[in-house]
Amino acid sequence: MDIKKLDDAALKKVIDDNKIIYNEYLDLPFAIKLNEEIIDFLANNYFRVEYIGFDDPPERNTSNHPLIFTSNHSGMAFPWDGIIFLSGLFKKWNYQHYAARPLIAPMLTQTTLMNPFLIPNLWKKAGSIDANMLNFETMMQHKDYNLLIYPEGVPGIGKGFNNRYQLQKVATSFVRMSLKYKTDLIPFYTINGEFINPYHYTSSFVDKLINIIKIPFLPLGALTIVLILQPWLFYYAMPAKLYFVRGKRISPYKMIADKPYKEYTQQEIEKLRDELHVTMQSELTEAKNNYGKKPYQFRQFLKVIGNNFYRLPFLFPTGWPVLFSEFYRKYKKYGANGFKMKLNWYTFFIYFLKNPFVIFYFIPIIGWIPILIKGYKKSKTGEKHT
Repeated sequence: MDIKKLDDAALKKVIDDNKIIYNEYLDLPFAIKLNEEIIDFLANNYFRVEYIGFDDPPERNTSNHPLIFTSNHSGMAFPWDGIIFLSGLFKKWNYQHYAARPLIAPMLTQTTLMNPFLIPNLWKKAGSIDANMLNFETMMQHKDYNLLIYPEGVPGIGKGFNNRYQLQKVATSFVRMSLKYKTDLIPFYTINGEFINPYHYTSSFVDKLINIIKIPFLPLGALTIVLILQPWLFYYAMPAKLYFVRGKRISPYKMIADKPYKEYTQQEIEKLRDELHVTMQSELTEAKNNYGKKPYQFRQFLKVIGNNFYRLPFLFPTGWPVLFSEFYRKYKKYGANGFKMKLNWYTFFIYFLKNPFVIFYFIPIIGWIPILIKGYKKSKTGEKHT
């Protein structure tokens, strides 16, 4: 459906019918519990996250429409940058409406494989919405949370290491929505995310082939062959120290002639998009120069290892299949308030035994067979899946 061709009345009806997306998959207790038991641990210790400029949550400039948070993507990596940012922001702002729900590339939700460690619908349970114009329009009516988009889209996730910190061509959708609803943009910049999976590159030919099995891109580099031998590497991340640096609040509707939204031409919108691209690239470069000189800060990381020696097996990506699998097992059995994850050497082996499927993540080549079967299998009743 091309919603651009609908008149106001027809569009309103379509949007109202689509508001089911607000709560169709969202499981806030799941999102909070996942954050408390796993993401917070990884964010504070493995990625050692710092938020710059996020002490005070921004107020909406129009009460009926959300602010639009927008950022660069980390190239060639599983989107840990978005997971860590949103989870930390939710906690930082006490899970209130100041935080944001993300519009994400549909390829991340089309299969269980693209959900971290095969947890069905993790993205959607945690608040994500498939990115398309109807969903964007619908989310602009959402009064409970703000909105986050990565306007580079899949090309931003799949840009090679040679394009690090270079914004790819951004979509016009976030410009259109800001103009239409006269809502502000809150840009921020993810620094060091490029080093989650460094020195990997992209091939448009290979990506077109891999798109057939609903994987958005395949990083090409030293670990590509090893990935075949060790399936857990599909979700891995290097211990890059992540900074999220807030930029200057932008009001695009003040940067262009004031007139009814429908009177803006495609050329006017693209010109404004290009101006915003220049502004965001400049702020991204400045943030990179300030915070990206030592992407790993190994001395700090060694101190973290020492402080977390008793739960070391869970700290590194080799232990994440156990960590996520046991969390999901407990959540299904006990619910959000019925358990607490205990992370130490002893529980690591206990959790491993309780989740025997995890062994396949470490079996060369053959291990991929059950992972792919599970990753592409339709969800059981009660586990909604698109």
